[in-house]
Amino acid sequence: MKITRITLYRYDIPLKAPVRISLGTIEHARNMLVCIDTDEGLQGWGEGSPFWMIVGETQASGMAAAQDMARLLLGRNSTDIGGCVDALVRYLPGHPTTRSAFDMALYDLAAKAANLPLYAYLGGAKRPLITDETIYLDTPERMAEIARIVKAKNRDDEPPIAIKLKLGTDMQTDIARVWAVRQAIGDQIPIRTDANQGWDVPTAIAVLRAIGNGNVQYCEQPIRRTDIAGLRHLRQLSPVPIMADESLFDAVDAIRLVREEAVDYFNIKLSKSGGIWEALKINAIAEAAGIRCMVGCMSESRLGLTANAHFAAARPNVIFCDLDGCFEHALDPVVGGLTYHPYRIELPTVPGIGATVKPDFLANCEQIVIG
Repeated sequence: MKITRITLYRYDIPLKAPVRISLGTIEHARNMLVCIDTDEGLQGWGEGSPFWMIVGETQASGMAAAQDMARLLLGRNSTDIGGCVDALVRYLPGHPTTRSAFDMALYDLAAKAANLPLYAYLGGAKRPLITDETIYLDTPERMAEIARIVKAKNRDDEPPIAIKLKLGTDMQTDIARVWAVRQAIGDQIPIRTDANQGWDVPTAIAVLRAIGNGNVQYCEQPIRRTDIAGLRHLRQLSPVPIMADESLFDAVDAIRLVREEAVDYFNIKLSKSGGIWEALKINAIAEAAGIRCMVGCMSESRLGLTANAHFAAARPNVIFCDLDGCFEHALDPVVGGLTYHPYRIELPTVPGIGATVKPDFLANCEQIVIG
């Protein structure tokens, strides 16, 4: 299939309330959409959510880069996903989130052409997926209050959930946050923690030892992403398993983390890895090394989250899902896509990703047509 036209959309979604992590605060999901048209009449959709404080991209820089990327892909065979992605990487080695939107649209097209849902096109099968729900930085009391609300949503006839807590400020407050939530929800629901690089090594050791007997499944990115030696040292001393997030962008990072025996788990995000093509490589490296993975998210709508969930379903080495990014969105412009029950994820079975965006919402988005 020849790529004949690419439409770029500036895709803003307001949040219900500001979202705070140790790296900063966001008030809107300032995303981008890519729609690829082909000469066979098929259309592929992709979404990128540039979380600037993690990937170093903004919506504005992404939209500028996307125009060059789109021109580079015009006339190419859309089923040559590897060739298309390689061309984008060689032209602009950075901009993984922008690239991920193109990658996602190419996989949507390929799965539609094969008349398969994306998880099947990727060689997988539909399987149960459960997302956690994230509680963002606040006082220990307020985070405990939210945790009670989350626990109450989980029905008895649905699989048990996990609660993810954002941490990464001062040691005493972070410890208090975990134990306030544990007291609020009881002993059975697992807690997952994410410091977003907020600690140094001594602080991380102190916090993780203080919460180690609190049924904490893991801690994501406790220290600076470049401190691989620190991660290895922390892993040796921590009673809580360590997960790489910001330290893991691509397959080269995955190999380094494996070689250094630095972490217990990998967090793969399509907006961080550059899309499905690279995410498949990261997971293969992890699986070969005996490292299990999580699929995470930035602040995608249900369109981008559906693509992430297809990837998770297709790879059994993915045992955790953190696909709750749209829970904070004040509106939902997506047609089709995954559904939540309330934390169990149901994937669409139509060909491709199975999600588009309401035309009336798109009509109010800034758009740029290439081709």
